[in-house]
Amino acid sequence: MDPAPTPQQTDPDQPQAPLADSAVLEQLLFEMKKVIVGQDRAIERLLTCLLAGGHCLLESVPGLAKTLSAETMALSVGGTFSRIQFTPDLLPADVVGTRIYRASSESFDVELGPIFANFVLADEINRAPAKVQSALLEVMAEQQVTIGGTTHKLDGPFIVLATQNPIESEGVYPLPEAQRDRFLMKVVLGYPSPAEEVEIVQRMGTAAPEAHQVVTLDQVRQLQGAAERVYVDRSVLEYAVNLVLCTRTPENFGLAELRSYIELGASPRASIGLIRGGRALAMLRGRNYLTPQDVFDVAPEILRHRLLLSYEALAQDIDVEQVVNRILSTVPAPRVSPAQAPTTQADPYNGNSAVAATWGA
Repeated sequence: MDPAPTPQQTDPDQPQAPLADSAVLEQLLFEMKKVIVGQDRAIERLLTCLLAGGHCLLESVPGLAKTLSAETMALSVGGTFSRIQFTPDLLPADVVGTRIYRASSESFDVELGPIFANFVLADEINRAPAKVQSALLEVMAEQQVTIGGTTHKLDGPFIVLATQNPIESEGVYPLPEAQRDRFLMKVVLGYPSPAEEVEIVQRMGTAAPEAHQVVTLDQVRQLQGAAERVYVDRSVLEYAVNLVLCTRTPENFGLAELRSYIELGASPRASIGLIRGGRALAMLRGRNYLTPQDVFDVAPEILRHRLLLSYEALAQDIDVEQVVNRILSTVPAPRVSPAQAPTTQADPYNGNSAVAATWGA
């Protein structure tokens, strides 16, 4: 009997059995958990961003391992890591680099900034003004930097991990909508449980554990390519799009009361992000196909930073988490099974039968 084909020998257009990939990802996951106590959802979402090739915005009060999580992931995959401490006096050149005049050669040289790394930690990104924050727009979207009319490409994988503190209001500059939309996910970290905090104190009170490289950058690139080949059924894709459409026109989904709370809905980047993030999460869970549950699970991180609430929502103490939870609990998920009869249930967006034919399939 011939041996089972390796991922390099199979047709890239066909779904792959992610058995070997799952073993690598499991090893990477436990290497991070060796250092990080708790924060299971945050670690899973960080790895999801890595597989999807997206950027991540981490938000929590100080001391909840935001910076440690970013450093640990970089060490585990052996990628180059740079940390940029964002302050009010930071300049764009301090991030991307600048041209320097060399008197000895009477010419200009380009000094590349700390953004040229595989993992870039933008620590307390909301402490820098918009001029500095905008320096990240090009590199986050296109993985390149233009200095003095010359474009410099970055080597992949490339991921920006930005942290921000939500409790301070003085001396901070909230991220503009265009900047937040560049992040694939916004992960909110919570306090550890009492048992987890005891474990934290015990670990850090002796010899703090250190992460070691268990994955190479080439393996990360292969995993990212495998995540792009995860199969997505049309019904699951429609479900992801419906979640985003509900943020723009909630009245079409029976949520007319949300209309006055949402000033601006999610962009098409959210629809793409739900599929990209869902594919990566499915692969992380050992599957080569996307399920509605995967889309449902990543939806809070994909949508929470893309919704702009109205003043009425703020006046009534309605936050974005409540809005997202209401959308997720209302928009129906498809039922994918081997034998599924066409349903005649009314589609809240199209106003007719909720089958693929309504989308022109």
